[in-house]
Amino acid sequence: MARLLLFTGKGGVGKTTAAAATAALLADRGRKTLVLSTDPAHSLADALGVPLGPEPREVETGLAALQVDAQRRFEGSWETVRGYLGELLARAGVGGLAAEELTVLPGAAEVVALLEVRDRVARGPWDAVVVDCAPTAETLRLLALPEALSWYVEKVFPTHRRMVRALGTGLLGGLPGLAGLGTVPLPPSGVLDAAGRLAGELADVRALLADPGRTAVRLVLTPESMVVAEARRTMTTLALFGHRVDAVVANRVVPAGDGSDEWRSAWVAAQQRQLAEVRESFAGVPLRLAQHRPYEPVGLPALLDVGRELYGGDDPLDSPPPAEAPAVERDGGEYVLRMPLPFTSGADVALARSGDELVVTVGGHRRLVTLPSGLRRCETVGASVAGGALRVRFRPDPDQWPR
Repeated sequence: MARLLLFTGKGGVGKTTAAAATAALLADRGRKTLVLSTDPAHSLADALGVPLGPEPREVETGLAALQVDAQRRFEGSWETVRGYLGELLARAGVGGLAAEELTVLPGAAEVVALLEVRDRVARGPWDAVVVDCAPTAETLRLLALPEALSWYVEKVFPTHRRMVRALGTGLLGGLPGLAGLGTVPLPPSGVLDAAGRLAGELADVRALLADPGRTAVRLVLTPESMVVAEARRTMTTLALFGHRVDAVVANRVVPAGDGSDEWRSAWVAAQQRQLAEVRESFAGVPLRLAQHRPYEPVGLPALLDVGRELYGGDDPLDSPPPAEAPAVERDGGEYVLRMPLPFTSGADVALARSGDELVVTVGGHRRLVTLPSGLRRCETVGASVAGGALRVRFRPDPDQWPR
């Protein structure tokens, strides 16, 4: 299977250029490469200088590109489900246009984009698949979706299925608010099959994104204080969801002059201060630099120039050893769950226990962490944040552990 590289960053920093330049260099060095965009802005086609569609187009020998058409794939894959939901809503008295809107699954386009990426990685003849993601906020939502929806499908769908069986046999007809529905038709086998396929596909996507040997995220930034601050927050959220950042790309770095231009010298000095902050903040993560150019790097020759500047003689697929992963440690009579969370303090993290799950919230992003079987039989007794990691302490529950 192919290696997967995801490029993201604040809007306008040049993530599309970085992704396209990386793909162009990989192909130039003999790696069969697909570069695709999940960004609805369609900037990838502009960078390559060729029109793109939903199927791979050969741009150069060894390099193909496509623009994900999430809406088209969604409509093809989920028409059976939408038809069934529309029938249920019609029986409940919901009009045509409103029913059409209500049968669109929130986040469906993002889910389909991820499934498209998964398919290309698993089934294509590629050595590498390079993804030009949407700007940071959309990318974080995109990468969090497989885990969140898997939880929803696993937890909610069995309950929904039992309810539908009861409705179909009229068992709930006497309940307030349901009498008007009458006997609700059981979903056709295609609907149940679609839900089952979704659960399996989401599991595949989760496994792909969480595999540090296969998948890496590359953060693109410009050396400006607000951009660097957002990159730090992005790094924290990616760590929360278990995604690996294997490189930081600093784009549009103003080259030093001879000192005669005060305006340029001031820019260079300001950027160098930010680059020093990046090196300190992202210590252990390779920093790739691309100078500010007097022209837009459009087309393969210009993109290859950027790629060579970014990587020099290095292999663009090379990654440093994976960073520390979540782990459980024994500490006397207690256990400690350690989760990497760079750039955080205790005030940034909210923590709660819900049955067999730990609810971790950082900066408005929430993750449900399913606890290992041993920790499920423990009481949560404390937590702290230090050294870029969350440490949650557990004590065995005497009522659940064998004496």
